[in-house]
Amino acid sequence: MRYGILFLFCGLLISCGRTYTPEQQAYIASVEQSRLEKDEWMKSNPASPFTKDSSIHFSPLKYFPVNPDFVFHSKLYKYEHKDTVTIFGTKGEERKVVKYGYVVWKRNDGERNINVYKGVSRTGHEYYSIWFTDKTTGTTTYGVGRYLDVEIQADKEFVYTIDFNKAYNPYCAYSAMFSCAIPTKEDYIDVAIEAGEKIFH
Repeated sequence: MRYGILFLFCGLLISCGRTYTPEQQAYIASVEQSRLEKDEWMKSNPASPFTKDSSIHFSPLKYFPVNPDFVFHSKLYKYEHKDTVTIFGTKGEERKVVKYGYVVWKRNDGERNINVYKGVSRTGHEYYSIWFTDKTTGTTTYGVGRYLDVEIQADKEFVYTIDFNKAYNPYCAYSAMFSCAIPTKEDYIDVAIEAGEKIFH
């Protein structure tokens, strides 16, 4: 039992072999808590893919350990000409989205521009998203790609927090009933982003 508790502690705070500040530990704990809450939602909410598709069985979602190294901050740089582009869903349908802007991820090995897209849901709701593939795609993470939500702020100088620990799978990762946007080749990030949600099946 003692070893089991130690393993859980290491998994929760990633504190085995690495030291985190109290602020980082609080952040890690908050992400872990949100993951537990998402599991509860996925298990029982009527809007969950697991309740909409009775042929699939729910089990807790799989994640990489929370890693603060995969959090970065950037202004949103809006494109002067916000082109409407065609992307495809996993069922082959065309979708129109706006290439709205980009954020800049600065690392020791250089800078990477990551696109932010503006779309409209079937109910007419506007949303902003980052969708991407990376060096983990198709191995430890879902083969289509993963998503991040972005809440656009009116302040042009606002600095956004982009947190890959919150990267999630679209519903098509769980059930073939759903179709989801496929990231383009331009949305490939040449890093192994070992953060966020792993492949489910």
